[in-house]
Parts: sequence; C-alpha cells; structure tokens
Amino acid sequence: MLIDRVIINASPLITLFKSGQADLLPRLFQSVLVPDTVWREVAATGHEDIATRSLSATPWLTRLPVQPLDLRVLAWDAGPGETELLSYARKNLDTLAIVDDDYARRCARSLQVRTLGTCGVLILAKRRGLIAAVKPGVRALCDAGLWLSPSAIQTVLAAAGEL
Repeated sequence: MLIDRVIINASPLITLFKSGQADLLPRLFQSVLVPDTVWREVAATGHEDIATRSLSATPWLTRLPVQPLDLRVLAWDAGPGETELLSYARKNLDTLAIVDDDYARRCARSLQVRTLGTCGVLILAKRRGLIAAVKPGVRALCDAGLWLSPSAIQTVLAAAGEL
C-alpha cells in the first residue's frame, strides 16, 4: 500500500533534520503534516537549532491547526504532541503517524493507528531506491541524538537486508 500522507512527531522530525535526512520525507510522501503542538515543541528548541530554523523555511511541511483530541487517545495520557498526532491519525485513516516514542506506539497499536518509526523511513527509502543503504543513515540518526539499542540497530539492519 502506498502512503501519501504522514503526520510526524517532534523527535523524528528533529533527528531527521539534524542528521541531514529530512529531504527523504517529501520524496517518500505527498504530504507531511506537523500538528501545531509538535510545531511549537520543535520551535521551542532554540533559534540556533537546525530543526527550528528549518520549520518555517521548509515548503513541504504543512502545519496543522490545533486538532480536536480523541477521548480514547487522551485516556492514554501520552505527551501533548503524541496525543494530537494520534488523534488526527485516528480520524484520518489514510494518514500514517511517524512516531518513535514506545508508549505512543503502544497506544497507536491499541487504537489501530498505523505508525512508522524514523528508522522505518530509512527502510522505506531504501525499498523505493532513494538510498543505497540504511546503515549510514542509522548511524547519522544516532549521531543526531536518536537513541537506539544495539539490538534495535540489528533489527533495523535485518529488516533492511543489511546483515
């Protein structure tokens, strides 16, 4: 199934910008949505931060106005960005949520919201022929601040056929 529209959380957006890989998003997806709460969270990181500077200067990012919150998502008591993101994705079934937070991903699974992690973006880019290998991108994500355990890295590399 082709994915045309994604909604992205702060951590994946920040680490993709910091690792120099954010340009994969518009090459993979027709529409990249950023909930207002997430936008404000990224913008609060500081003016010198590349993700902060890139928000307004990136034409392929669409800032969503504040969304109504889904009561079933609210019951999970996830962070404000995750709650807004998952509420939107739950109402818009054609939208995939890009989120790394484990608790938010469990919430999404419970509520049947489709998700993709930041490393999943790299795997998809490789499958579509946009990058030759995932391993350098994973290394760049880790250097940009995404914490991955050695076993998680092995899982990602195995999924990409790089073991």
